This record gives sequence, C-alpha cells and structure tokens, in this order.
Amino acid sequence: MASGSSPEPSFTAGNLRCVVVAVDGSEESMNALRWAINNLRLDLKDEGAETEVLHVLHVQSPPSIAAGLSPGEIPFGGPRHFEVPAFAAAIEAHQRRISEAIVDHAKAICAEKQILAKFQVVVGDPKEVVCNVTAELNADLLVMGCRSLGPIRRMFLGSVSNYCLNHVHCPVVVIKNDQK
Repeated sequence: MASGSSPEPSFTAGNLRCVVVAVDGSEESMNALRWAINNLRLDLKDEGAETEVLHVLHVQSPPSIAAGLSPGEIPFGGPRHFEVPAFAAAIEAHQRRISEAIVDHAKAICAEKQILAKFQVVVGDPKEVVCNVTAELNADLLVMGCRSLGPIRRMFLGSVSNYCLNHVHCPVVVIKNDQK
C-alpha cells in the first residue's frame, strides 16, 4: 500500500445469500444502495446461476393516502363522501410513474458497477413492507438510508429506519447523510 492512501473499506459478504436495499427516491436511500455496492463483496455461489444477491426494494404509498386529496363535499346537502374514479386513477398513474423513476435511478446505479440485482415495487406502508419483504426473502442483511427528520417530526411521523431496526430479524445497516 502506498503511503498516504487508506485501505478501501469493504466487508466480505461471501456468506450473504440475500441483501435487501430499501430505496425511496431520497438521495440518502440511493447513497445506501451505492454503499452496499461499493462495500459489500457479494459472492454468487453458482457462477452461471440467475441468483441475484442484491434485492432492491421500493415501497409505493397506497393510493388511499392520496385519496384524501379528492374533491371535497358538495355543499348544500350534497353527498358527504364523494369519490371521483378518474381522480383516483390519475393519482395511481402518477404514483406508478414516480416509482418507475425511482427504480430506473436505482437500476442506473447498479448498471454503473455492472451489478446484477432484482428490483421490486410493493404498494403499502414502508415500515411494514420492508420488514415483511426482508422476512419473506429470509434476507441476511438490510441496508437503508436515513433522513434526518429531527426529534419533533420523528415523533409524529416515525422513522422507517428506526422501526426496521427494531422489527427485522437480520442485521441492519443504516447509511446516514452522504456516506458512500
């Protein structure tokens, strides 16, 4: 090693069969993906097999969350609960486009490093879905980013990374801010 250079950090992951990286479109989550690619030496057991060790997961918000944005009550005795199917369909289409853009960004990051990964989009509550998918895949490691919400926002909104730290049954690596 040349003087002045520091060794490249890496973790031998030869015994990892499945690493889940949760991405949500934030730069922190994309940094978590970069960290996993750059720091984990993912070892495929069968060289020719189509087994992806890296599983990139995006959780799309359920349409019911955005449905609260639907037009309000009709005044003067109109129906109180009024749904506009076209409005709901437009929200769902918009959410799908956002999810596609997030997955495309993650795919580009993987393609840069020629990493074979499986990409999955699941609709639901991010906290629950990340924990459920990690359990279903019997993942050996979960990697995720962490946005600094601050104590007040975290108290009301909760932290997905904190929830997952306490509910998944595998080690969790949380990448904060701009660590790569």
